[in-house]
Amino acid sequence: MDSKNVIAAISLSAAVIILYSLFFAPTPDQINQNQIQKERIEENKVVKDSDAPSLDLNEKITKLNRKEALEENDRIKFENKNIIGSISLKGASIDDLTFKEYNVELNSRKKVTLLSPRNIEDGYLVESGFVTNNKNIDMPDSSTIWKVVGNNKLTNKDPIKLIWSNNQGITFEKNISLDDKFLFTIKEKIINSSDKTYNFYPYGQIIRNKIPEISGFYILHEGPIATLDDELIEEDYDDIQEKKFSRIAQNGWLGIGDKFWITSIIPERNREFKTTFDYKNKFRANYISTSGLEVGSNSSIEEKIQIIIAAKRVNVIDGYAEDLGINKFDLTIDWGFMYFITKPLFFALDYFFKLFGNYGLAIIAITVCIRVAFFPLANFSFRSMAKMKILQPEMTRLKELHKDDKMKLQQEMMALYKKEKVNPMSGCLPILVQIPVFFALYKVLFVTIEMRHMPFYGWIHDLSDRDPTSIFNLFGLIPWDPPSFLMIGVWPVLMGLSMYVQQKLNPTPPDPIQAKIFMFFPLFLTVILAPFPAGLVIYWTINNILTMAQQVFIMKRTSVKTT
Repeated sequence: MDSKNVIAAISLSAAVIILYSLFFAPTPDQINQNQIQKERIEENKVVKDSDAPSLDLNEKITKLNRKEALEENDRIKFENKNIIGSISLKGASIDDLTFKEYNVELNSRKKVTLLSPRNIEDGYLVESGFVTNNKNIDMPDSSTIWKVVGNNKLTNKDPIKLIWSNNQGITFEKNISLDDKFLFTIKEKIINSSDKTYNFYPYGQIIRNKIPEISGFYILHEGPIATLDDELIEEDYDDIQEKKFSRIAQNGWLGIGDKFWITSIIPERNREFKTTFDYKNKFRANYISTSGLEVGSNSSIEEKIQIIIAAKRVNVIDGYAEDLGINKFDLTIDWGFMYFITKPLFFALDYFFKLFGNYGLAIIAITVCIRVAFFPLANFSFRSMAKMKILQPEMTRLKELHKDDKMKLQQEMMALYKKEKVNPMSGCLPILVQIPVFFALYKVLFVTIEMRHMPFYGWIHDLSDRDPTSIFNLFGLIPWDPPSFLMIGVWPVLMGLSMYVQQKLNPTPPDPIQAKIFMFFPLFLTVILAPFPAGLVIYWTINNILTMAQQVFIMKRTSVKTT
């Protein structure tokens, strides 16, 4: 019988392969034609690497500190209510930006600085402009000194204008404006006063000298990111060091993302461009137009790009995505593959935060809502478990009666379950349903800047960080700082205790080894979840308490009905 099944399976598999090859698989001619067409597109449309803007590979990182590097060149300052910084007149790059509302550490007054000059170790900057294939034209580059015309400070009310002219009758202009949040709009203009015609390629690029400290473990993407013709691209720094990424698109955006910050460029819409992520002593995310813009004699051309260097506040990111029509820009916040749960969960938390003024209370409110939503399912499960507990004496009798006949024992057990209408697996249903919610909440606490440095009550000063207390120094009574792996705080201990009590309400597993494993489980989870965000542990603890209350109520009602 087994051999017949194997033969049938092989025959069916072979039939599927043959049918696919006959009716669905592309023919060799089609494959060759597609490859030829792809190569032809690449030949016609891809700009050669030599045409792309240079990373200035000969430029060496100096031993200057950030302050000294900022004082090396003349600068024009910018400021609004969210950011402060400056644009270097050497190269006209945005290479100095600090977020005014965010501190580096919880108890620090030092503000988060994202961008820094290119010639220091952690240089990180954005630049834009034009390049050309014509080697006889003097073009502005990273060493060009630009002049300021008019305003000498960029604000959300006052734009600035930078100009540079070569000796061939060509003037380059940059008209830069800033909104009241994080958006720079740059209108790049070329004025050709000569009697010749030239072609220029617009470009924009982000340069980062080294990999920053990565905080995402395996649940968060940090590094080059883009949306190109509706496709989300996420590349890791390590992958880019090994092999560059390159793609042609009609629309999209590109950038480099950190856990809480995004540096991004949005090219001119509906104009084909090539995006590249690569590493040549520095990380680079850039785009360049695949077709040149022709500027004739005594005429001009203009290109507009938008640069967003932002804290990943949900309302800000979503606002830019909608107002500027930037496709999938909201995915700069890594909501994960459970996007459909994670993002609505954030909005629910944010709603309760606005209601109560505390994200810890918002988490508790969400926990109550989840319990209410799963109430019918939990009721079904707890009724089944209550019946299982009542049936335990009979199950023990059957085990003793058929201890030498496993098959007979299983048959008698299944007959008992069927007679009493009990499903032994029903106790797992509420847990299985809540696992996605648990991970979605973890994701929200981990990736959203709104949760960063948000306090609860007492010793919890940051819901996105672990409980800072430890049972091994009696929660601070002993003047000793335990190592990280011994930091098991008050809330993780409360969670473990609630899980232990909840376990006592459930029927004991019939297998002794399984029973011992279940007894150890609360301690195991206490240790595992201790480093997790305090907000997540608070959710799990409150959820356990509400579950126990519901379970006790159902078990009492079920016991009365049974007797």
